[in-house]
Amino acid sequence: MNSPIVTLENVSKHYKNLPALSSINLQLAQGEVLGLFGHNGAGKTTMMKLILGVISADAGNVTVMGMKPDNKSAWHMRAKMGYLPENVMFYEQLTGLEVLSYFSRLKGQSTAHAKALLEQVGIAHAMDRQVKTYSKGMRQRLGLAQAFIGEPKLLLLDEPTVGLDPSATAEFYQSVDRLKTQGTSVVLCSHVLPGVEQHIDRAMIISGGKTLALGTIAELRGQANLPTKIKPLGLNGTLANDTLLRPYLIGADSLQVPEQEKLMVLRHLLADDSLRDISVESANLEQVYQYYLQQKAHSNPEKMNNSSATENNKAGA
Repeated sequence: MNSPIVTLENVSKHYKNLPALSSINLQLAQGEVLGLFGHNGAGKTTMMKLILGVISADAGNVTVMGMKPDNKSAWHMRAKMGYLPENVMFYEQLTGLEVLSYFSRLKGQSTAHAKALLEQVGIAHAMDRQVKTYSKGMRQRLGLAQAFIGEPKLLLLDEPTVGLDPSATAEFYQSVDRLKTQGTSVVLCSHVLPGVEQHIDRAMIISGGKTLALGTIAELRGQANLPTKIKPLGLNGTLANDTLLRPYLIGADSLQVPEQEKLMVLRHLLADDSLRDISVESANLEQVYQYYLQQKAHSNPEKMNNSSATENNKAGA
C-alpha cells in the first residue's frame, strides 16, 4: 500500500492565542480528491498553508510526500505541488504567456509547456495580451494554468471556480478528473457545492478550526441519517392505502424514507406490477454540509454565532 501523500496528525495552529486549527487529523492518498468545506474563516486556507509549508504548525505533525513541508530541504518536494490561491494576482504589465513562462521556468518547464497549458484552460487566444486587460474569469483560468504546471503530484485549489462560467467550470473539473487518473492528489476548497460532489472521493467539513465530518458522501449521508426522496410513477395515488408506505408519505405520490430503510421500501415498490418508473434522490452534498453545520450550531449555539467573526480576524485564516 502506498504511503499517504499528505498526513496531518493532531495538528493545531494559533494566531495570537486565537485557535485557527485544533487537533486536525487527515491522510490524503495518492490520486485522491478531497473536498474541503467550511464557512469563511473556518480554517481551510490555514490548512492549505500548513501543507504548502508557508506556515508551521504550533502542535502536531504535518508530512507531505514523506517530508516536513516547512523544512528548507523540502524545496524539491514543493516543485511537485501546484497551488491556486483564492485571490489570484499576477504582474499586470506582463502578457499571459510571459507570466506563465516565468512560473514554468521556476519549475523547470519550457515555454512550450506554458503554451499548452494556456490552450488547455482556453485562453491561448489572449496569451500575448497584458494581464491587466484580462477579465476576472480569464485571470482565474491563468491561475489554474499556473497551478497545473508540471503535472503536480499534489494540487491545492482554493475556490478554483470563482469567476468561471458554467462551461469553464465543467472544463476545470474535467482537468481535475484527468489529473486524478494520472495519480495527482487534490485538495479542493470551494463554497460552490453544486457540481462538486461527483468529482471528489471524500469530503472534510470544518468549522471553528475543528473537524465536523470526514468521509465519502455516502458515509456522511449514512452517519447523518438524512432521508432519501422516492417518487414512484404509475401507482395512481394508491400510496396512502399502503400501510407499509403510509408513514413515509410527503405528498400524493412522494415518499421520504430514512437511509437505513431505503432498500426495504424500494423492494416493496418494485414488487408492484403497476409501477412504471421510479426516481430516487439521496441527500446531496449541500444538504449533508448544512446538516453538520446545524448539528454544530445546536450543540454550541453561542460559540457558533461568534465563530465566523472571530475566525475572520485571524491573519490568513
